[in-house]
Amino acid sequence: MSIPRLKSYLSIVATVLVLGQAVSAQAAELPDFTQLVEQASPAVVNISTTQKLPDRKVSNQQMPDLEGLPPMLREFFERGMPQPRSPRGGGGQREAQSLGSGFIISPDGYILTNNHVIADADEILVRLADRSELKAKLVGTDPRSDVALLKIEGKDLPVLKLGKSQDLKAGQWVVAIGSPFGFDHTVTQGIVSAIGRSLPNENYVPFIQTDVPINPGNSGGPLFNLAGEVVGINSQIYTRSGGFMGVSFAIPIDVALDVSNQLKDGGKVSRGWLGVVIQEVNKDLAESFGLDKPAGALVAQIQDDGPAAKGGLKVGDVILSMNGQPIVMSADLPHLVGALKAGGKAKLEVIREGKRQNVELTVGAIPEEGQELALGGKSGAERSSNRLGIAVVELTDEQKKSFDLKSGVVIKEVQDGPAALIGLQPGDVITHLNNQAINSTKEFTDIAKALPKNRSVSMRVLRQGRASFITFKLAE
Repeated sequence: MSIPRLKSYLSIVATVLVLGQAVSAQAAELPDFTQLVEQASPAVVNISTTQKLPDRKVSNQQMPDLEGLPPMLREFFERGMPQPRSPRGGGGQREAQSLGSGFIISPDGYILTNNHVIADADEILVRLADRSELKAKLVGTDPRSDVALLKIEGKDLPVLKLGKSQDLKAGQWVVAIGSPFGFDHTVTQGIVSAIGRSLPNENYVPFIQTDVPINPGNSGGPLFNLAGEVVGINSQIYTRSGGFMGVSFAIPIDVALDVSNQLKDGGKVSRGWLGVVIQEVNKDLAESFGLDKPAGALVAQIQDDGPAAKGGLKVGDVILSMNGQPIVMSADLPHLVGALKAGGKAKLEVIREGKRQNVELTVGAIPEEGQELALGGKSGAERSSNRLGIAVVELTDEQKKSFDLKSGVVIKEVQDGPAALIGLQPGDVITHLNNQAINSTKEFTDIAKALPKNRSVSMRVLRQGRASFITFKLAE
């Protein structure tokens, strides 16, 4: 063999050896979940519920259209659906069943799961790892966090180790055990995609986002870290197809434990409440309020006699931090406030009229049902036209009372111009323009005349009881 060929051969062998070593090293670095699963599985349970429904309700139940699917796929999906059945002996009712997961957190039989797994159930059955079934008592439930606490009779039951979700970081490995489509103790794995996620209509839970495959039946099951500690309760998925698409969400165990302890002690959950409506600060709003970058929670509305009103918070304040915790996104604020108990102190850092200020107030208890401002009719008072392309009128005393406002003007007519472009409508109430409160139509017109050009300007608008800040720019 010639020298050049020998060198080439040796080079190939060396490359193969290096690649082999790299693959072996990579395999050695991948986690092995077998011990975790063996230790944790006995404390993970399957939950089924029974709800008595009228025949008509069951017959009208909307079921997914599975026609056109291959028989194997259709059968697979049908197994995971709640199936109505007639009770023994017939009668005028049927029973609807659902499947979910849960896990034991105490040797005497307390179990955590999701509220939506057991909602409206007449009977709850828990199936343990040894296939035995026990009836469960509902200790308490909290729809706002989607957490429920159950109790079964037992002693020396297997329990799971509980970790701290606050220690989680994006990129960490996590494991889920549950009963997707009724397949008990199914194990799936992935990584933490993000923490502190906010979802629509879920204001009080900073969700853990993962890419762990979650499907119907996984709900209520535990999410583990590599130490075998529960860090979350698998709760929701984001999907456009109805199946898993790589984005799933878990309730942090820190939140779930606080809820379960309150349910165990008093049967209900107390959360902090400020009595404000907030909105996100985008780039244009940040510019209009003199902020260097979009951040914080903009106070768009304050309830009279609520904690915020009593503590001196004002509409137009941008809350940058609470008790030393920065508010990056507006959704961060409800998480922090909700974690406080009524009577707790909230120290807020705010931007008000371009200046940083500190506001300290006492947090109240969140009411059972929120109260909203109600909009009334329009007034026929004197009109004021302006460069925004709208005609506004004064608020009457009756309107101020019904709107629960002290100042502002009502849009009587929208003409062609900037107002029409940003979607303003007759009946909208304008309370602030360019960070200034509006007390009269004349004041509104004067402020509108002095508005800067080619710069974001904010306007606070009430529509159907909801207040929000919008921004616009006036061209040269």
